[in-house]
Amino acid sequence: MASADLIDELSCSICLSIYTDPVTLRCGHNYCRECIDQVLDTQKESGLYICPECREEFRERPVLFNARALRNIAEKFLIPQPNQEETGIYCTDCVDSPVPAIKSCQLCESSLCVKHLSVHDKSPEHVLSDPANSPGNRKCSIHKKIVEYYCPKERVCICVYCIAVGEHKGHRVEKLDEAIEKKKKKLRKDLEKLTSKKAWAEEQVQSLEERKTDLQEKAAGITEKVAALFRDIGRELEELEKRVMSEISKQKEKVAQSVSKLIQQLEIQKDELSWKMSHIEELCNSTDPMTVLKDQNSDEEDIYQSKQEDNTDTKVPSEDDFHENSITDKLHELSDFIKDLHIGTEQSGVLLDEETASNYIQISADLKTASLSSVKLFRPESPRRFKNYQVLSKRVFSSGRHSWEVDMSNSTSCRVGLCYPNMDKKSYIGDNKFSWCLQKEYKYNIMHVSKCIPFIPKPTSCKFRICLDYEAGQISFYELIDPIRHLHTFTTTFIKPLHLVICIWNGSMKITN
Repeated sequence: MASADLIDELSCSICLSIYTDPVTLRCGHNYCRECIDQVLDTQKESGLYICPECREEFRERPVLFNARALRNIAEKFLIPQPNQEETGIYCTDCVDSPVPAIKSCQLCESSLCVKHLSVHDKSPEHVLSDPANSPGNRKCSIHKKIVEYYCPKERVCICVYCIAVGEHKGHRVEKLDEAIEKKKKKLRKDLEKLTSKKAWAEEQVQSLEERKTDLQEKAAGITEKVAALFRDIGRELEELEKRVMSEISKQKEKVAQSVSKLIQQLEIQKDELSWKMSHIEELCNSTDPMTVLKDQNSDEEDIYQSKQEDNTDTKVPSEDDFHENSITDKLHELSDFIKDLHIGTEQSGVLLDEETASNYIQISADLKTASLSSVKLFRPESPRRFKNYQVLSKRVFSSGRHSWEVDMSNSTSCRVGLCYPNMDKKSYIGDNKFSWCLQKEYKYNIMHVSKCIPFIPKPTSCKFRICLDYEAGQISFYELIDPIRHLHTFTTTFIKPLHLVICIWNGSMKITN
């Protein structure tokens, strides 16, 4: 028993019927002689002949070679009956018992088995197709004639009477085969575009998957390294804390001992001074001149010596012995460093928004580089997408101070700056009142509302910094050389949030921070 696939091999791809006088083109594809002659006749005016199957082109009308073996098989081979359950369609002419049909005739509105197909009229009016429940669908619903033409204006299939006396009289029409070929040609082009787009998407997915794997591996390595560093830092801080606390404790004991000793000395001096004060008071109260004058313990020199011994301030330990200023200054520096170390915040950079990118702007996997694409990328339509060669940042900036650094070394024609979200998607940054930019076009300019301001002297570097102070209403541009050179500052009052925007006409531009 032959399969349905074998039936297809014995059928002409133009008329869909079993081969009648089959011939072969140079490319190896087979057709009914009459079918391929009609196709070649329609291609004669264009001067280019094309195989309907493989689309191989022939500058001259191709020679048709007789396919005798195929003809013999088509004439003698009895195509077996297909499985009744596959189609459920039976031969209209078999009245004794239901026999599965293998073809349907659109003109006769009947289905045919192998036996009745072999004796069926082979004239062009009898259009054969795969078995169908309603073969008459190929007929005009008004005139009940086989549809042979297509009306592009109304987009309907029509018969010859529709053209002659029907509502399509005067319309430009096409033969059904020509219309089908045009439609297939368009579908093939669409298929090529979709195939190209799918291939690009698959490449992007593969690239992103590889990038994801690399990032995961890199992140795991960095995580372990940073964790080890934090463990080491933690141990060092613990050791430092112990050493500092131990030193403070030693200094405390040392100072305490010194102060205790001084206190003892001062207590002794205090007792001596108390005795001297009492003795002097007695002398002052005495009425005997000789007693007062002969006393040696109240001499001025002794009293002065006591005053000198009383000057003990210089012997008291200083608070500087604890090294408090040195320790606290260093710890404050460490604290400030930790506070200034921002991870995962805006300071880590800005990312480009592919949903706003023109179909001719390629965005790198890390969303940091914009480059000109050699082919149109056919991204989904969006009101946010630029019609020209530009792309916006993902984030908008509506307050605070921000800065970005860009590398223009791989492009000779580009712009970078800031704009409002409502800037016309057909306009370029710098050409309107909603944007401010730096332009590189053989020379460097600052642009706003299409007004160019050249730099004097000309920048020698291809790396620049853009700074935004939203509250102050300032956008500043700097050349990253040593020392950094200020190029220009726009001053205005911002009324809406701002996007970073990149425009590329050749090469690429990279955000480096």
